[in-house]
Amino acid sequence: MNQEYEKRLLRQRNGQNPDELTRVSTPVKSPIKEVYGDRFIPCRKPNAWHVNFSLIQENSKSSGLNKKSKDTSSDCSKDGVAYNCLLKNELLGTAIEDVKEQVEERKAFTPVEGKNTNLFNYRVSENSTINEASSPYSLSPVSSKSQKLLRSPRKAARKISRIPFKVLDAPELQDDFYLNLVDWSSTNVLSVGLGTCVYLWSACTSQVTRLCDLSADGDTVTSVSWAERGHLVAVGTHKGYVQVWDVGGNKCVSVLEGHSARVGALAWNGDILSSGSRDRLILQRDVRTPSLTPERRLGGHRQEVCGLKWSPDNQHLASGGNDNKLYVWNMSSLSPIQTYTEHLAAVKAIAWSPHHHGLLASGGGTADRCIRFWNTLTGQPMQWIDTGSQVCNLAWSKHASELVSTHGYSQNQILVWKYPSLTQVAKLTGHSYRVLYLAMSPDGESIVTGAGDETLRFWNVFSKARSQKEAKSALNLFTSIR
Repeated sequence: MNQEYEKRLLRQRNGQNPDELTRVSTPVKSPIKEVYGDRFIPCRKPNAWHVNFSLIQENSKSSGLNKKSKDTSSDCSKDGVAYNCLLKNELLGTAIEDVKEQVEERKAFTPVEGKNTNLFNYRVSENSTINEASSPYSLSPVSSKSQKLLRSPRKAARKISRIPFKVLDAPELQDDFYLNLVDWSSTNVLSVGLGTCVYLWSACTSQVTRLCDLSADGDTVTSVSWAERGHLVAVGTHKGYVQVWDVGGNKCVSVLEGHSARVGALAWNGDILSSGSRDRLILQRDVRTPSLTPERRLGGHRQEVCGLKWSPDNQHLASGGNDNKLYVWNMSSLSPIQTYTEHLAAVKAIAWSPHHHGLLASGGGTADRCIRFWNTLTGQPMQWIDTGSQVCNLAWSKHASELVSTHGYSQNQILVWKYPSLTQVAKLTGHSYRVLYLAMSPDGESIVTGAGDETLRFWNVFSKARSQKEAKSALNLFTSIR
């Protein structure tokens, strides 16, 4: 056959240049790829379609996610997930009974930045069962699985108000980091040191009374602290005196001497009163017989003592000073049994956990800005977190493993933390000066904060008690009568 005729014939038959035939017919080596069967039917149940498809669109537009889109996606979670689960049960025949599992699955599909996310996930579902048939006598339009889903208990979302529920004026409230001028008694009475006077504010009646006035002695108030029963209040002064006042009789019970400088920290242990001063000493005295009982002088700090707290079991006293030291004392020794030196600034914020025995939290000043946790049973440091601003006070919740911290330079904020994850639960702002003072209500739900802006602000930060019932023990012989 003529060669030119053969080329024309092939060109007419294939509509292609015959010179390209050799190039197409030559085999090209391709990399070995995993081959899937053409009859494979993927299980659609584990695919989060609404998440994956939206992520593909967003990744094609931009590599990062907007902060606003993150917030909106997290806010609409619970109602939207419940509705999606209901639709899956009725339309796709899934057997979802709990919303929590779907929330966890939705988190599992959150993509890692920089990785490609496929719309289809080919995997076999572990429980790909068809819905159980509803009862023929059921009046519900949805299946039995959907009924269980709708009846499943849902935890109410916790909301902490970002604004205080009460604000009180506190003229002459000193802007001094080393003082402790606010305390809340077990009888729901707030004591505040303003200049030369101590005022009492009743949370029940909102009445204000003046307890004492030191102007006649040329002295000022530097610290206040309530006794555990709420009948006595101790007042530390700039001249180094400690006055003990009977609130019911409105009279001064005793005046304790011994300090040569101002008393900025006070802490009660039953009838034993501990006082810390700028003279670097901690004195412990029995207020019932101050003249007969010898005082205990605890010397260890090299600068002013600005923080004092007794442990919940009343066996150990924690003290913090301007020398950046945190000490732990017991009832028998005159020297500290534990010394912590990790803080880089003054340690005023001290709080013992009421939920974990031996757990102590402390906060450092402007050069430190850290909240640190200590295991006083073993003397070992635990986790810590940099808050970004001066830590002025710490207080644990009475009902949950959470704590609140107040801050000074430079953000003047109030933070609520969850322990041990140390995640922020809430951030409260409103004070224009350092939040130097903090006290908790006797029910453990509210706190009051004071600052150099001469205001007292009341906040609801902690939830109510989870259970009012006492824990029962099989070893307690008095719980039952035989």
